[in-house]
Formats: sequence, structure tokens, C-alpha cells
Amino acid sequence: MEIKTQNVPTNTVTRTLSDLDAATGNIYETVNVIARRANQINSEIKQELAGKLSEFSFASDNLEETFENREQIEISRHYERMPKPTLIAIEEYLEGEVGFRERNPQAAEK
Repeated sequence: MEIKTQNVPTNTVTRTLSDLDAATGNIYETVNVIARRANQINSEIKQELAGKLSEFSFASDNLEETFENREQIEISRHYERMPKPTLIAIEEYLEGEVGFRERNPQAAEK
């Protein structure tokens, strides 16, 4: 899945709570949904970064050689400049791109 990073602020933005909890009706459920999506995004970014950096790793590399590779440094800088996973998850949630199901604990008890 391609992670959308365009139109996502790289800094923290003050949000109105009524905008965030409109879909769930509960701010705590909203935070839970956003946190779970942020964890998914973070793991996707980690896998993508590890795949790109694995091209540069060799069995005989020492620490000094690793830091001298310009391509590897540019890839790392690109990922450092990306918005944080929580900011991406909040933006996806506000745009309605995050799906979630409400658990019904009363149905499970029966």
C-alpha cells in the first residue's frame, strides 16, 4: 500500500476535538483508531526503508564505510523528512480513508 505523504503537515497542528470524534462519538475510540493506523504506517515505512537499505549492506562492511555511502545517506534523509506516522494517520482519518469497526461487547457476552 502506498503511503500518502502529500498535503500532510510535517509539524504538529492544533485540531478541534469535535472534528476528530465526529465519526466515533468518543475521543478515546478515535485516538485508538488513529494510534493503530499509525502503527501500521510505521511498520510499512520500516519495511520499505529496510528493503532499500539492504541493497547497500555487505557482509564485510565496517562502520566507517557505511556512513560514506552517499546514496544511503540520501535515502535516510528522505525518510527523516517525511511526516511522522501519527500525522499521516490523523490526516487519513480526517479524510475518511481509515476504516474501523465498532466492537459490541454486549453481543460477545450473549
